[in-house]
Amino acid sequence: MNNAEWYVDWFNSPYYHLLYNNRDYTEANFFIDNLCKHLNLNSQATIWDLACGKGRHSIALNKKGYDVTGTDLADNSINEARKVENERLHFYVHDMRTPFKENYFDAVFNLFTSIGYFSHFDDNFKVFKNVAAALTPGGVLVIDFFNFEKVLASLKSDYTEKREEIDFLIKKTVKNNSIIKRIEFTADNKNFYFEESVSLLKQQDFEAFAKAANLELVNAFGNYKLEAFDLKNSDRLILIFRK
Repeated sequence: MNNAEWYVDWFNSPYYHLLYNNRDYTEANFFIDNLCKHLNLNSQATIWDLACGKGRHSIALNKKGYDVTGTDLADNSINEARKVENERLHFYVHDMRTPFKENYFDAVFNLFTSIGYFSHFDDNFKVFKNVAAALTPGGVLVIDFFNFEKVLASLKSDYTEKREEIDFLIKKTVKNNSIIKRIEFTADNKNFYFEESVSLLKQQDFEAFAKAANLELVNAFGNYKLEAFDLKNSDRLILIFRK
């Protein structure tokens, strides 16, 4: 595994999807409902689901009638998502650090902590600049990230997650302002390990990225009910920026 680009191998691994198979479509639909009500998007709005995975948020948005484009770095995820494509729902393999369309989308959603994985911190700026270029005037960017303060306060250093017949041994440490998550397991008579690395990004970091891309913060929420953000108690950091 190339640690600098750990997400390329891990996100394409079938074991990644097995470990995280408990992700909740009901929760995703609830969040999308609340976001759409708050944003009051035009019924014909074009939306970019940036780092869409298998497309659970894209599907929820498309069911509301929006024209949705989902992109992700993982080929396996996009191949799975393409099974539900229609004339207003499309998926592409794409690296968010490179430009994608220009002056095209009314909204860009980056949900469920899908940024901050890069080995080079400045790559986060590239993402924001690409998003800004892709948005139409007045368009919005929604970032859904974990609340670093709450995560650090409740960090479990060692634990096991069982999925089917596999025991995933997980060890978490904090290093260089990132959470390092080492995942070890045995499957098909082979030993595997992967490491996830996610930067402990704060609201101030996102605001700096946005300022560099000429995006303005308009709202900060702390959960999928869109209640006010509280640094000590909120589970999520949900930020809405406008071009």
